[in-house]
Amino acid sequence: MLARPLPGPAVSPRDLLLVLVVCLAWALNFLVSAYALREIPPFLFTAVRFAMLALPLLWLLRPPAPGQWPRLIAVCLCIGVLHFGLSFLALRLSNDLSSPAIVMQVYIPMTAILAWLVLGERFAWRTGLAIAVSFGGVLVLGFDPTVLARPAALLTMLASALMLAIGTVLMKPLRGVDVWNMQGWTAVLSLLPLLALSLLFEPGAIARLPDAGWAGWGGAAYAAFVSSLFGHGMYYVLMRRYPVAQVTPWLLLVPVFAVALGIAFWGDRPGPRLYVGGAMVLGGVLAIALRALARSRQLVEEPMAGP
Repeated sequence: MLARPLPGPAVSPRDLLLVLVVCLAWALNFLVSAYALREIPPFLFTAVRFAMLALPLLWLLRPPAPGQWPRLIAVCLCIGVLHFGLSFLALRLSNDLSSPAIVMQVYIPMTAILAWLVLGERFAWRTGLAIAVSFGGVLVLGFDPTVLARPAALLTMLASALMLAIGTVLMKPLRGVDVWNMQGWTAVLSLLPLLALSLLFEPGAIARLPDAGWAGWGGAAYAAFVSSLFGHGMYYVLMRRYPVAQVTPWLLLVPVFAVALGIAFWGDRPGPRLYVGGAMVLGGVLAIALRALARSRQLVEEPMAGP
């Protein structure tokens, strides 16, 4: 009998600090983007962000393996156009930063459900219960007066989370596409659809783009170079050092930091329903992540192949 070894070492203090920096960078993106969206509408803002991101990544682009173009294009459209475009639209529609940051986390239980439906991945009843708690938290959060005042923002962010979940499931079978190629192709393939959406839903926005101030252009630059290039780049480094399940629980600090930033700088005043619903969402997501970590640490005995 052969036992599979335990996963990699515990996260070192240096790498833990790196995780915290990445979480803070992603949380700050909510605040910086909210200010930028006052000057540049959502779809055009997303297009500007990707245009900036494409510049340093163009020379790294490599075509995917034969037969993977349709899947790669679908992933880029789901994540680059629909997820990011709708998430910035939700941020523009919302009165606060807290609820969008929390609701975005439901993409994790959505991904688990889609992986079960599409890929046949199974999960235990405890994970199913955690998924139910997360979605129940969204319902509780939805009755917070701040959220009730702008229900379109909640629904739009849920749609954005669903697009991210679909893109994540579609991405799983992709091979030979590293984080830089994924980011580069997402930026390149999303640009024209986003500009088309801006022309359709944001008439005159492109003509007014030169009038945007430092908040608009600075927000797009932050989203491109700090949130995407630095944040996802460092996350990729961590993924190469540790199992995914060992790092993902720490990412729940992103909405926590975003709520704190919203209270400190955006004037958020979360009510009790938002706190209770947020705790249910994040608690369910944490339970899913911890279940994945526990499964990865189990010693699995299996027969040795051959005589």
